[in-house]
Amino acid sequence: MHSRWQGLRARLINFYPPLLGAGIRVVDTAPDYRTLRVQMKLTWLNRNIVGTHFGGSLYAMCDPWFMLILMRALGGAYIVWDKAATIRFLKPGRGTVTATFHIAAEQIAELRARADRGEKIEPTFAADVVDDAGNVIAQVEKLLYVRKKNANGK
Repeated sequence: MHSRWQGLRARLINFYPPLLGAGIRVVDTAPDYRTLRVQMKLTWLNRNIVGTHFGGSLYAMCDPWFMLILMRALGGAYIVWDKAATIRFLKPGRGTVTATFHIAAEQIAELRARADRGEKIEPTFAADVVDDAGNVIAQVEKLLYVRKKNANGK
């Protein structure tokens, strides 16, 4: 069951200064934490010179989530790092923008099995940033690095 405390704990990241300063907020989490929905309203703090969402803020909105989802899902016996990212800006972002980050349970199980076999894994995940009308304004891809920790925890 998704308790009120779990939801509060998941949203404490909203106070992380880089997210807080850009107005980035986790607005919804699935009970299993494999899905997060993040929003950012257009404000003077994240607006660029032409009055739309600053690209760096759009990227920051998408940066940590796949890594955090996978870290939580796999647990402390695995190393999960961000390795690379790309963002494609498709339309100017105005108003409130939203992105949903999800990793399927089956994909997590596959990654765990491969890491348990000693493989170094570099999965890619993708998310769309959409405006209030549902238009995709940016697409983000994240390349992660995953492996099982060795006997001494490294």
